[in-house]
Amino acid sequence: MNDVLKNSDGDWFKQRMPAVMVIALVLFGALFVRLFYLQIVEGQEYRRLSENNCIRLQDIPAPRGLIFDRRGHLLVDNRPAFDLGIVLKDAKPVEKTLKTLAGLMHVNVGGLQARIASAQGVSSYQPVILRKDIDRDLLAVLEVHKFDLPGVVVNVKPRREYLYKNVAAHLIGYLGEVSLKELKRHAGAGYEVGDMIGKLGAEKSFENALRGRAGGRQVEVNASGQVVRVLDTVDAKAGLNLFLTLDLELQARAQSLLEGVAGAVAAMVPSTGEILVLASSPSFDPNDFVSGLPGRKWRQLASNPFRPMEDKAIQGEYPPGSTYKIVTAIAGLQEGVIDENTTLFCPGFYRFGNRVFHCWKRGGHGHVSVVRALTESCDVFFYQVGQKLGADRLAWYARACGLGAPTGIQLDHEARGLIPTAAWKKRRTGVLWQRGETLSVAIGQGYDLATPLQNLVMISAVANGGTRYTPMILKRVENAEGKIIRQNTPHVAGRLPVSAQTLDLVRRGLYGVVNGRHGTARIAKLKDIAICGKTGTSQVIGRKKSESGRKIVRPEHRRAHAWFVAYAPADHPQIAVSVIVEHGEHGSSAAAPIARELIKTYLRRESAHSALVVKNP
Repeated sequence: MNDVLKNSDGDWFKQRMPAVMVIALVLFGALFVRLFYLQIVEGQEYRRLSENNCIRLQDIPAPRGLIFDRRGHLLVDNRPAFDLGIVLKDAKPVEKTLKTLAGLMHVNVGGLQARIASAQGVSSYQPVILRKDIDRDLLAVLEVHKFDLPGVVVNVKPRREYLYKNVAAHLIGYLGEVSLKELKRHAGAGYEVGDMIGKLGAEKSFENALRGRAGGRQVEVNASGQVVRVLDTVDAKAGLNLFLTLDLELQARAQSLLEGVAGAVAAMVPSTGEILVLASSPSFDPNDFVSGLPGRKWRQLASNPFRPMEDKAIQGEYPPGSTYKIVTAIAGLQEGVIDENTTLFCPGFYRFGNRVFHCWKRGGHGHVSVVRALTESCDVFFYQVGQKLGADRLAWYARACGLGAPTGIQLDHEARGLIPTAAWKKRRTGVLWQRGETLSVAIGQGYDLATPLQNLVMISAVANGGTRYTPMILKRVENAEGKIIRQNTPHVAGRLPVSAQTLDLVRRGLYGVVNGRHGTARIAKLKDIAICGKTGTSQVIGRKKSESGRKIVRPEHRRAHAWFVAYAPADHPQIAVSVIVEHGEHGSSAAAPIARELIKTYLRRESAHSALVVKNP
């Protein structure tokens, strides 16, 4: 019986063996075909995908060039900062990773999702920046929980640091994240989403020099996107260092003198055009923009009635007031309308047609010459000179003095100002020029508009003998090793249309403004330094008087702006200054003291330095 069973089992096995072998052969054949397809037919594609998953290219940002003042004081530095990002390809499941991350950061997960959604054009293998410049506490928390956060990365990048905050903020500028519009404009220049770019001031004007060249490294990563090893590295090349013409000590002094008021101060070396000071008040802190300015703070800046984001030194346009009398005096003397001996009578007003034009001095100045008219700022004298010249001849001289056009300074958004002509008015309004309008223009009112920088260029040209320089903010460029790459030289923009005799008369009048017995800016006088200057009052609205003859007291926002332009020393000018104080009313009391303090600070320091050099050759 057992033998029968054994034979039966053997027959069953033998009968089924071929079927099993066929099935095995089919399975092995299918496996072979699949392996052949994966390794031979699709091998190259899967090899590419595999390498992309384990080998990545990472950018190494270039340290941005540093910025110094003319004496080598560091103004803008770089510091290490930690940027939190997420590589979407490695962060699966993304929703769970984001929820965990939001809990650790104590933020709403919706904000992180919105940040990812806004990062258009970022490769799934590149990190999307969720927060820039995280603090060390958050960094420590992320490090502890890194195994619960696949795809979450923290990259160290150099971050801009503005060492003196609001000092020279408008001149130096700030960085911001490159916009889509800027990416299109700079296509091919290597910018990517999330990169920083100069947005204002020198940071923007000299972006190409400061930026440097990014490097990169090839790394091997694991399934969570964490770096296992570095395969190859190409070092980044640091940007070039800028040495500005700015004088940090003088700039800080100017900012402190403008504290609490809206206005601007500009100062330059008259013999070269080098800008020493370019201050606008109120100012702002460029550091606020580096990591992204919150919407609330931006709205505060944008809605501030004193316009902190406006660079008033180059963008503020104001009627030049009596500082324009320098132009009228030059035009009158050069055109032969007046000369050194010409005297005109000022009873305190000037009647033209059916209108009365008042002088600032109610009792009048009596008989005045051009030198005395400048010294005491007699309106009636310049009404009469302007009337004889006409609007178009005045405009020609004003433009030759640098008014009514950008100065050419290497900063964006410089205002043009305005010097009106008869043709301009007809074109603009369709109405003919009225002769009475020339009287207002002759004393810097009416349609006239100038920036503090334009007035600085004009007074500097008067100081240096008639040469009009293009304002210069960049002194030299060096590489990281200290080698000079570029040395800037003064650029002559033109010359004042004046003879030596005319210039001498104008200078005598400006000397009297500060040092004369009846000068309008005697408050600016210094015992050891001879300052020359001109005050100005820029009317916000027409000047009126009450029935009693007294001046009407106006609310602050309707008061006149205060001007003062000056240079010193009188015999060998080393510094020229232009000051505007919005709603300061009188140049003598609001603007002249600021110029005096800057001139005193600069010249006494320079004198002490020269003495030290002589003593210790």
